[in-house]
Amino acid sequence: MIDADALPGDGAGTLAEGGWHTVAHARLALAGRARLLPPGLVLLVLAGLNGGAARLWFAAAAAALFAVSWYPLGRSARTWRYRERGEDLLIDHGLLVRRQVVVPYGRMQFVDIVAGPAERALGICTLRLHTASASTDARIPGLEPASAEQLRDRLAALGEARMAGL
Repeated sequence: MIDADALPGDGAGTLAEGGWHTVAHARLALAGRARLLPPGLVLLVLAGLNGGAARLWFAAAAAALFAVSWYPLGRSARTWRYRERGEDLLIDHGLLVRRQVVVPYGRMQFVDIVAGPAERALGICTLRLHTASASTDARIPGLEPASAEQLRDRLAALGEARMAGL
């Protein structure tokens, strides 16, 4: 069954209030939920191979995995947004703990686009920003490939322009 918010046209790349761009949150949530399938299937297979109480424990663990993770994955996916400013890029996300990452254009070393099998099947990808800092978690998941490529090219050009001044 496909979630009602997992329909195409979920506002990917649209400009939200305050100049923030949103991501394809419904497809991002669906990709996260698809990652629950392998461990859930393993638990169900183990339930089928065992009998008695073990069968109940494995089946309950599979049900708990889906029940506990399903809703938070959707809520968390809706928190991702980004905003391009004059000298830097802001990335904002987080459900319980809000995290805002500021990446100065002049500090970007390279920008790449990655997409796993679930993301490719759903028509989304993740833009990753690499800086000199090893601890930077600068990524924007849930972008449509065309908008990710445009953003990558724009950020690369801005990064080169800012680096030329050093």
